[in-house]
Amino acid sequence: MLKKLWQFTKNYKRFLLVCPLLMIGEVLMETLIPLLMGKIVDVGIAESNLGYVLKTGGLMMLMSLCSLAFGAGAARFSAVGGAGFAKQLRKALFDKVQTFSFYNIDRFSTASLVTRMTTDVNNAQNMVMLCSRMLFRAPFMLVIATILAARINGELVMIFFVAVPVLAVTIGFAMSKAHPRFTAMLKKYDALNASVQENLIAIRVVKAFVRSDYEKEKFDKSVDDVREMQLKAEKLIVVMMPIMQMIVYLCICAVLWFGGNKIVQGTMLTGELISFISYVTQILMSLMMLSMLLLNLVLSRASIGRIVEVLDEVPDIQNGANALDTIPDGSIDFDDVYFSYKKGSENYILSDVNLHIKPGETIGILGGTGSAKSTLVQLIPRLYDVSRGSVRVGVHDVREYDIEALRDAVAMVLQKNVLFSGTIRDNLRWGDKDATQEEIEAACRAAQAHDFIMSFPNGYDTDLGQGGVNVSGGQKQRLCIARALLKHPKVVILDDSTSAVDTATDASIRRALHEEFSHITTLIIAQRVASVMDADKIIILDEGRIADMGTHDELMARSAIYREIYTSQMKGAEA
Repeated sequence: MLKKLWQFTKNYKRFLLVCPLLMIGEVLMETLIPLLMGKIVDVGIAESNLGYVLKTGGLMMLMSLCSLAFGAGAARFSAVGGAGFAKQLRKALFDKVQTFSFYNIDRFSTASLVTRMTTDVNNAQNMVMLCSRMLFRAPFMLVIATILAARINGELVMIFFVAVPVLAVTIGFAMSKAHPRFTAMLKKYDALNASVQENLIAIRVVKAFVRSDYEKEKFDKSVDDVREMQLKAEKLIVVMMPIMQMIVYLCICAVLWFGGNKIVQGTMLTGELISFISYVTQILMSLMMLSMLLLNLVLSRASIGRIVEVLDEVPDIQNGANALDTIPDGSIDFDDVYFSYKKGSENYILSDVNLHIKPGETIGILGGTGSAKSTLVQLIPRLYDVSRGSVRVGVHDVREYDIEALRDAVAMVLQKNVLFSGTIRDNLRWGDKDATQEEIEAACRAAQAHDFIMSFPNGYDTDLGQGGVNVSGGQKQRLCIARALLKHPKVVILDDSTSAVDTATDASIRRALHEEFSHITTLIIAQRVASVMDADKIIILDEGRIADMGTHDELMARSAIYREIYTSQMKGAEA
């Protein structure tokens, strides 16, 4: 996994490679200082040589300043390299998510993907920064300090051979228990983000139904779950710290005891013992650094696994070999189509769908809630792939086309209207970034949006706010229709996208589509019979199957479902 992530240090490798060299310089300075300190005691003070004390003390100060400079430089390079790594990794994750189909996104969930691009990347960044410094500093200091301590007194070094195995067993036990706990904790973060996301998106509904208290309780539960899992994971670190500190203090006590006896016996000098205690501290601190580094690697390993899972995910929908980039016309054919959202399942949402639509035809689609109307049209721009059968646009199977070319030729106004932060013009140019003002206005007139746009003080430069909060539902729908028309598509799909406009405006939109865009194949999903009565063909969907199909007059003559819908709506209109 680490090898896979190393590629994201591109352009920042020099910072991460210089950092260990600076760490080596810092360690060399730090490990030489205790030797000089011992010399001051054994030579300078013992012989009352003030000049030697001042000279050696000045050298110690110089080494300390050099060590400080090396450490500060390493910290700086580590931070720059880590931040660059996180930037490249987040970009790669975001780019990868853009290739996902709806199936891939549903598999991970939006909240989990947000957590992986934020919290998990932060953990990976901390791992890179720690590794670039501590992974080199701690082992190097351990080795150098041990060698220098052994030169002072080889017998006292044996104390470490007792302490190190105890530390190793403690660290190994903690690592084996920590990984599953940290993984579970990150899943709780996913649930927390999902709760926040859902609340913020639906904040108007929450306010309208006075459900703030309920949402607070739900959020509190998510926060408590995160806290409990975090405490469960952190308990290992809390327990480890006093154990490691106890080992450090026991080692120091042992060194003082045995070293003091050696001084009394005359086999060791006082300055040597002082230097040796400094090396003991450095050795044991190195071991503690390594243990904390390993625990952080366990946390990072859980996050890195989740990141790599996204990077390794194979998009469900991909371009085939020699993909076609030109769609000949707007004809649409469904041949024995079956579809299920769950791969391999035979619980089909759509079953035995056979349908032929000529270029330029207007098709109405009616059906009850859950009859798979939206699912049917989402197969045309290949937002999902069929489970069985084939969908053809312009003679060719949609799987033979380049995905971008296909979706450019099929403009879809989704059931849930989505606008983005920015001006009206910015949003409309999602359809065609190079559209002229005349083209924008023509599309808006066809969508019956031009008049209300011009009623705003800033016209097409009116800021819509986040998600288009500054316009009504009907205005959103008309802007989305105009945006779709600006794509100059061969097929337009209106998925219940005039439900928030009045019948007169709805009729005007359909009339404009028929008169000005008659070359475009139009599919209209609607709840109102009036919206599809004039269509060339009306499809009645019932439980994922085509129950009937024909013109308004034909269906009135033979379809009980259509007559029931028509009669109930017309009676309501008359009343």
